[in-house]
Amino acid sequence: MKKINAQQRIKALRSELNHLAQAYYVADQPEVEDHVYDELYQELVALEAEFPELVTAESITQKVGGTVSQGFTKVSHDLPMLSLGNAFNEEDLKAFDARIKKQVHGNLSYMCELKIDGLAVSLKYVNGKFVQGATRGDGKTGEDITANLKMIKSIPKSLSQTVSLEVRGECYMPKTSFAQLNEAREANGQAIFANPRNAAAGSLRQLDSSVVAERQLSTFLYSVAELGELEAETQAEALDALDDLGLVTNHERRLCQTIEEVWAYVQEFQEKRPTLAYEIDGIVIKVNDFDQQEEIGYTVKAPRWAIAYKFPAEEAETVINDIEWTIGRTGVITPTAIMTPVKVAGTVVGRASLHNIDLIRERDIRLNDTVMIHKAGDIIPEVSRVVLSKRSADSQPYKAPTYCPICESELVHLDEEVALRCINPMCPAQIKEGLSHFVSRQAMNIDGLGPRVLEQLYDRGLVKDVADLYTLTETDFLSLDKVKEKSANNLLQAIQNSKENSLEKLVFGLGIRHVGAKAAQILAAHYQTMDGLMSAKYEEIIGINSLGGTIADSVVTYFDNKEVHLLIEELRKNGVNLTYKGLTATDLSMVDSIFMGKTIVLTGTLHHYKRTEAKSKIEALGGKVTGSVSKKTDIVVAGDEAGSKLLKAQELGVTVWNEKEMIVAIEGSLVNDK
Repeated sequence: MKKINAQQRIKALRSELNHLAQAYYVADQPEVEDHVYDELYQELVALEAEFPELVTAESITQKVGGTVSQGFTKVSHDLPMLSLGNAFNEEDLKAFDARIKKQVHGNLSYMCELKIDGLAVSLKYVNGKFVQGATRGDGKTGEDITANLKMIKSIPKSLSQTVSLEVRGECYMPKTSFAQLNEAREANGQAIFANPRNAAAGSLRQLDSSVVAERQLSTFLYSVAELGELEAETQAEALDALDDLGLVTNHERRLCQTIEEVWAYVQEFQEKRPTLAYEIDGIVIKVNDFDQQEEIGYTVKAPRWAIAYKFPAEEAETVINDIEWTIGRTGVITPTAIMTPVKVAGTVVGRASLHNIDLIRERDIRLNDTVMIHKAGDIIPEVSRVVLSKRSADSQPYKAPTYCPICESELVHLDEEVALRCINPMCPAQIKEGLSHFVSRQAMNIDGLGPRVLEQLYDRGLVKDVADLYTLTETDFLSLDKVKEKSANNLLQAIQNSKENSLEKLVFGLGIRHVGAKAAQILAAHYQTMDGLMSAKYEEIIGINSLGGTIADSVVTYFDNKEVHLLIEELRKNGVNLTYKGLTATDLSMVDSIFMGKTIVLTGTLHHYKRTEAKSKIEALGGKVTGSVSKKTDIVVAGDEAGSKLLKAQELGVTVWNEKEMIVAIEGSLVNDK
């Protein structure tokens, strides 16, 4: 390429990459898939290598990453938070290895770590106390997000030793939390996050730290900015030292002696990637020895002794044959692409959420388009982009529906929402979805009353709202298809049992917008009775710890509705409990419970309690139930056929109970409280 042409292309690439970086790092709304950005970036790197005289300090290749957002105090990093060079294939890794071997003396080994797809953060501890947390920002200056990071359970407020140090790592959103968050946002007509990385970044940049607490973020720490009082000569020793301090590191790391071992590790985790609880987008390879790292040195934006292997994009090509619209319990109407089935990330996919009409318009998705699809967070099939070169000449823009496909009411597109919504409160689809939510496990937990039975009850006029469930008779159930006498009696007993649920179950079951299970628990514990909650004022609710203005406004608006008051009276008349049965914070301080302040893991099959019941009882007695075993775990309760979690508990020396020991502890605590 001639210099004049290279100059023009470099200018165009820098402009486009700066725009895409702004969308990714600052707005937390990426406009293209990572591999598209990487391809443009590598083209710019290659051109600048060929024409070094065209390299400028303003080029994105000479900068670390994002910028500092408005709304947060700026933090200057004592040591710059650098980025990493990239490798895309085995040849790139071998070239990295060859370059390193020319620069170092002595034995060489590499520490391989999973590249967690999240937001880089820096944590400062003084005398063992967490004092400040910041984002990477532009590498030299970041954002002070201390208050938000204090909401993340995996970040300890105090270390096991009174040392002063700065550690760095990745804050991420687990795949399950990401799926739940987007599901809730979609149901509320809000824009969904593109992937867990952007969901984590968007959460940490909230000015309201209570939002962070709700989003179940976590962290893995991977380096020490300055060792200080820590004794470590290698990356492996430093990570072990962080574990001993009570900080969370990723234990899938592996020390490799050769680049062939590194490549085997890369291939292993590329295959395991879909099974992990968090999203990774590659592997980070670091020279293990710290003295060798210093000998190798740094470039202006990255260490020379480390490289990030980026996994290839997991996309597949298919055709959109139709777009199907479904109605949720809040009236949000959601489009789903019906596609020619294709295999992507290990499973065959024939449907993909299009989320809302704005996304369809933004990506100009049309019927019969050839599209590329991927799995957001390795879970949710999504359309990445349209293959415009394969679009037919007579293709027409997709026309959004204007009427509800179920009740035929006119749809609305509210100004503050990205979703179309059916606002007819008597829409059968919304009522059926609301009934399904009410009987679900986290709500009233009416076992056996599934969508098929509920649909028949509604369609036959036996149930018009949730209060009607408590007026059903055996005759009503026997009139339904495929419901026999035994099933009818089981359903009636399940309905009867649900009357005794604590208030938080009912509050969540009512489906108040923005009120999830955790918020329902907090509200019920605070107000104690349904009457107290119904008369709550906005100013009171917003003053409750971890509840914000959105939830307060939603609760007050819901209970301002006269029809809601009539519904509550019907539930009261039908014998449904309207009081909180759990323990308040004051009660907990008086309970003599072995679970108080302990971290518990349940594994294997339990018989006396369902897993959710055991979890609720332990948490009501001051314990915390988590899903994974670590050095911080106090007790593992092992039911029948307990597997890897039991083995890990035995390896770490964690106390192991059988189910009977757990039952004795729960019942003993409850007796002592009376």
